[in-house]
Amino acid sequence: MPPSKKLKILFVTSEVVPFIKTGGLADVSSALPQKLQELGHQVRIVVPKYGAIDERKYKIHEVVRLKDLSTTIGKKEAVFSLRSSFLVGTKTRVQIYFLDNQEYFGNRHSLYADPLTGEDFKDNDERFILLARSVFELVVKLGWVPDIIHCNDWQCGLIPAYLQNEYKDQPLFQSVKTLFTIHNLSYQGEFPKSSFAKAGLSEEVIKKDKLVHKNKMNFMKIGLQYADYINTVSETYAKEICKEDEFGFGLQDILKKRKNTIYGIVNGIDSLIWNPEKDKKIAKRYSAKNLEDKSANKKALAENFGFEFKPDTPIIGMISRLDDNKGFDLLQKAFKDLMKLNMHLVLLGTGNRKYHKFFEEALVKYKDKFSCYLGFDDELAHLIEAGSDLFLMPSKYEPCGLNQMYSLMYGTVPVVRETGGLADTVVRYNEKTGEGNGFLFKKYDAEEMIKEIKRALQIFSEDKKTWTKIMRTGMKSNFTWLNSSKNYVELYKTILSS
Repeated sequence: MPPSKKLKILFVTSEVVPFIKTGGLADVSSALPQKLQELGHQVRIVVPKYGAIDERKYKIHEVVRLKDLSTTIGKKEAVFSLRSSFLVGTKTRVQIYFLDNQEYFGNRHSLYADPLTGEDFKDNDERFILLARSVFELVVKLGWVPDIIHCNDWQCGLIPAYLQNEYKDQPLFQSVKTLFTIHNLSYQGEFPKSSFAKAGLSEEVIKKDKLVHKNKMNFMKIGLQYADYINTVSETYAKEICKEDEFGFGLQDILKKRKNTIYGIVNGIDSLIWNPEKDKKIAKRYSAKNLEDKSANKKALAENFGFEFKPDTPIIGMISRLDDNKGFDLLQKAFKDLMKLNMHLVLLGTGNRKYHKFFEEALVKYKDKFSCYLGFDDELAHLIEAGSDLFLMPSKYEPCGLNQMYSLMYGTVPVVRETGGLADTVVRYNEKTGEGNGFLFKKYDAEEMIKEIKRALQIFSEDKKTWTKIMRTGMKSNFTWLNSSKNYVELYKTILSS
């Protein structure tokens, strides 16, 4: 295809900032479409209209052609509308369509699970069958035919399947291709086998394409099977899921089979929000040129967590979901040894009950060394990034990770495990060459982690000149969405010419 051709991209997702968010997918679903449109491509987004989305605030309005549409989910008729608004960026406005159906989305304020029980909604299969079906109705009714339908995570897994089966002979869809992006492989959208009938996938298709997975319907597997190309949110993670079984979460066979069509593109970060020169949520703004102003944030952070401010005592920060996969089993094992080191540790996060209990007890036992806030607080997250000297991310696996990138931008030196996006963004400091922007350990092991933390602390306390150089190297990093979006355009062009 001609290199200058402007593309039409339909971006389908289950969450978008600022309308609704549970995790990083929402940030990507906002930043990437805006950047693609800034590059001259035409992008439209489809997302469910959950009850928590304020339609007045966001001026969400009806579109006559997209009102009271209907489709079938099993034997049931589902009536829905696609309502319109804009995702307003600093330089562009991206059209966004909200899938409006009271039963499946409008009556619920949370996205995937019942907030009272924590259990996934029982009809999540039907809800996201409707999302997939609505995409094709949108194209048919508007006559706006995308070059690429960009599908995100299991919630969009059926879109490539419908395109390859039900719509394959329809002239309107002949040239449409799909990209399926894995943001988190551990959430797969698993449902009873009976859900195949609701989705309208025939016995013949199910058998021919081996769609049954561990006696269940698996939306993620279906997306991986049918998409023209697959990508994930860092190059190393793309390789890991094709090579190593522990990263495949039971889908390693299909990932290995498709390895030639799997790409890795690291996420960008929003430099308007995460930038120490412009950040209004920190105690004092600073840059690589006036690094001494960073210490005002360290002082504010120490005081916030009840520590006496000591410039020469390093603060290690952590912001994370409290989960085994984020390395908290290592941290628990190493905790007693960590508390013997000359440093303060601060933690912000929420998650698994067992870790809440562990850190509540540690708070009493080690109050002179450790402090935490078990919850989430956006302002505190910014202060931890700005005020810490080091940032710890000992993840078991990490498709991309954002906090290590924020840390580098803030001159807060990351100590991470060498996996996924952490391996792609943090370069281990090398004493011989003087190169590197952080500290990495390879083996998933508590002793290895402690060893690398000690190495970092030694340089911090004994060689301020080198430490400042490592900080400045990190602050020169370029993690803008512009780089990532250009890589996505190249991938779209590869897909269209294949």
